[in-house]
Amino acid sequence: MTTQNNLTAQPNHLVSIMKPVLIGAAIALMVISFFVFGVDYPNPAWGKYWMIRPLIITPLAGATGGAFYAFMAYQSSRGFNSTLAILLSIVVYLIGLWLGTVLGLAGTMWN
Repeated sequence: MTTQNNLTAQPNHLVSIMKPVLIGAAIALMVISFFVFGVDYPNPAWGKYWMIRPLIITPLAGATGGAFYAFMAYQSSRGFNSTLAILLSIVVYLIGLWLGTVLGLAGTMWN
């Protein structure tokens, strides 16, 4: 009886990882949407579908930053300093968001 109770009380780690990943991707999508959809007259040299690359790459970078946050939250539950883990996660997320924005907009708005 105790073994069965322990099996059902296990937390679902996939849900705990996916939440920060989705939040990180959503924040990155909002940031890049501000730049991409703010262009009224795009340069014809950019091509017809120039918006696709930034709208894919930047949320992927944000999702990676969210995954790093989930990893650091896991490490802080195992004894790592939680304040340091949160600060490191914020710094890594912001750097990743910046790099994802630059990589997504390279050749178009970032020239």
